[in-house]
Amino acid sequence: MTVTVAVLGLGEAGGAIARDLLAAGAVVRAYDPAVAAPAGMVPAASEADAVTGAGLTLSVNSAKSSIDALRAGIAACQGVWADLNTASPGTKRQLAEIAADKAVAFADVAIMAPVPGRGLRTPMLASGPAAAQVAEILNPLGASVDTMAGPAGLAAERKLLRSVFFKGLAAAVVEALEAARAAGCEQWLRDNVAEELARADESTVDRLVTGTRQHAVRRADEMSAATDMLAELGVEPAIAAATRDFLTRIANSV
Repeated sequence: MTVTVAVLGLGEAGGAIARDLLAAGAVVRAYDPAVAAPAGMVPAASEADAVTGAGLTLSVNSAKSSIDALRAGIAACQGVWADLNTASPGTKRQLAEIAADKAVAFADVAIMAPVPGRGLRTPMLASGPAAAQVAEILNPLGASVDTMAGPAGLAAERKLLRSVFFKGLAAAVVEALEAARAAGCEQWLRDNVAEELARADESTVDRLVTGTRQHAVRRADEMSAATDMLAELGVEPAIAAATRDFLTRIANSV
């Protein structure tokens, strides 16, 4: 039986997922106000037009557009509405409430890794009333959707908790390398960072948490000096200053 999927948003993530769905044999009804539907897909004139006749709708536009997209298409939705946008758990719960008011099955789906190069195979985590239905529809088409019990918002929560770490780590590395470049020792620091990451294991997490609290006063002073150094090198110390302030708060709370 042919599956019909509506894809709202044909940007980097939505476009890649839509192409893979098409290649897997699904009928793809596509809508994006700024991007034309690729060949082979059914171009739609609006969210409601795209959703009409679809067993599953994937909203992959943006967090700020997710509520408007749902409201624009929900009247035509007779299948499952899955929101794949990176939105807060509160926004996902709001979406679920809007869907419930219209008796539309809803799932909060978190994309758990970068989509480029993976497309539909990108690991996803789904929660909410229709989480299992999303997995049942997408996984046979080549997707990798895991489900978790509980309401909409839980999948988004898991993704964003990871984001605090991964995106924060990336920002710290980028800032540190920029400063090292200005100091003339970028390769040295790059090698040092790579070595530390390669050595990391579960004990590293314990050491970071325990050490941060035990040595907050000294580390706050150290990061104050690092903040001054970056400013002297002509590098905006956004992460260094935030770390200094964070450590200072911990030191003052002990």
